[in-house]
Amino acid sequence: MLTVEFHCHTIYSRDSLTRPADLTAVCARKGIDRVVVTDHNTIAGALEAQSQDPQRVIVGEEVMTTAGELLAAYVTEEVPPGLSPMEAIARLRDQGAFISVSHPFDVYRKGHWAERDLEQIAPYVDAIEIFNARCLLVDSNRRAEDFARQHNLAGTVGSDAHTLVELGRALQILPDFSDAASLRASLSAARYMTKLSSPLIHLSSRWAVWVKRLRRTKI
Repeated sequence: MLTVEFHCHTIYSRDSLTRPADLTAVCARKGIDRVVVTDHNTIAGALEAQSQDPQRVIVGEEVMTTAGELLAAYVTEEVPPGLSPMEAIARLRDQGAFISVSHPFDVYRKGHWAERDLEQIAPYVDAIEIFNARCLLVDSNRRAEDFARQHNLAGTVGSDAHTLVELGRALQILPDFSDAASLRASLSAARYMTKLSSPLIHLSSRWAVWVKRLRRTKI
């Protein structure tokens, strides 16, 4: 069985200061066997992390569409932001990626989904993120879990870590897998270890944005 972190960010996301080398080192120390690095609208951080720890790191991306965010694993070609949901899904499908949906009902996130839009894409995705450790309201995760059950979709969980301390707050325990197809199959036997992060953790993301702005101003 593998312990998997499915949702985390590096310095390649505008709201994180986590360096890929530090991310892989902390995952190794915490006993996280696989980590899907899902920076916002880029795979650059995931590729850097994978070059340092090829067995542990899976290249992913959190893609902002015109209706909400998608969470993909086994991404080989970066998908740009601002596409319609179906266009983004088509591009991910063409490269054989695994597709989940990030924090669909967290209304405090820019990337949350209207239920009518989520209904439209449900037949074309592999899973719903049923627990996100950064959700401010427990009901956001409950609604996501209910939606996944009602639509016979698998569930993923993730810490949505933007800092090193958050890594492993939400993990799935899965049978061994090696690609998107075997990941889909393994989720039927998933067990979850989940714990919400403090709401104050969002301040770290605001701090990261501010630090990066300050650095650009000084250049």
